[in-house]
Amino acid sequence: MLEKIEITQRFNFKKLNKHYECFIIDFISKKAYFNINEMIYPEQFYEGNYSLENPCDQILDDLKSRVLSKIYDLDETDCELFKIEFEKLNLFEGFKSQGFQYFEKLENLYSCNINLYYSDDYQEFSIKNDFPKYWLDFNDLLIKLVNFDVLNILNLENIVTNLFFNIKKEGVYDNEDNRLDLTSLEFGHYEAFPNDTPHPSVIIDFENKKISGYFEKENADFTVLFDLFEEYGVYEWILDSYQNKSNNYDSPELDGYDWYLELVFNSSIIWNIIGHNEYPDTYVFLAREIRQLTDLDLLEMETIPDEEIELFNQYGKMNLS
Repeated sequence: MLEKIEITQRFNFKKLNKHYECFIIDFISKKAYFNINEMIYPEQFYEGNYSLENPCDQILDDLKSRVLSKIYDLDETDCELFKIEFEKLNLFEGFKSQGFQYFEKLENLYSCNINLYYSDDYQEFSIKNDFPKYWLDFNDLLIKLVNFDVLNILNLENIVTNLFFNIKKEGVYDNEDNRLDLTSLEFGHYEAFPNDTPHPSVIIDFENKKISGYFEKENADFTVLFDLFEEYGVYEWILDSYQNKSNNYDSPELDGYDWYLELVFNSSIIWNIIGHNEYPDTYVFLAREIRQLTDLDLLEMETIPDEEIELFNQYGKMNLS
């Protein structure tokens, strides 16, 4: 018999702007509540995208406002109906749980952990990009039970995952197979210690054809950059298929460097990845190309140890073959 569900969700907006929540549904006590408060650092200074409207702000504000101390009293009949419908849903049948660690080397913008407590069993499932087939139906059941969007579906409509988008090597597409247009890019690279704050190294405004930061250019032609993104699978960096090196080896650097890459598409759709002394498999290949184009090591490849470069060469070629 299902006794409790824990739903833990994490949102990572450029390192210091994080949100963490855990919602518990306890069928024994007939209560539902947020067990842990949000982990957000509004006091920390963040030098962000000052030239473009930040599409993360609205999502982060909504996330902050939803975490309440309210305890939801559940009707016994509603609880029994939920458990019956949940079992019929067979939500995690055939679903392959994705890796979950409290300290991720490569972090996506969104991740979710579901813990199911039964009277004689315990099950745990982790989600980053791939979602169970009936995930939206599961959210409908939760809304009927507690009357709010527990799984943040409305926010996920603006975050690139495989729930509402199709991530391909050549770009990101919506569910109607329309390719999304990039409107801005922000890349930051900074020392993890001593407590350096994230700051952008490069900001690209695709709509106004402008590059600012360590490298500046007006009326830029982005054809070459788009070709490089496609060649090295940048849009797929948030997928496990481009994180083989990260999953198989640990960096020898303990402090080292953190970095982030944020892509914003039309309709304020956000794609984001954050790295902690770790990079996607084809990162150094792109870094070399960018250095040749600009005569600057904009992706800070020189901060990666030589032995790590060799590993990236090895794993990157697997994605390029």
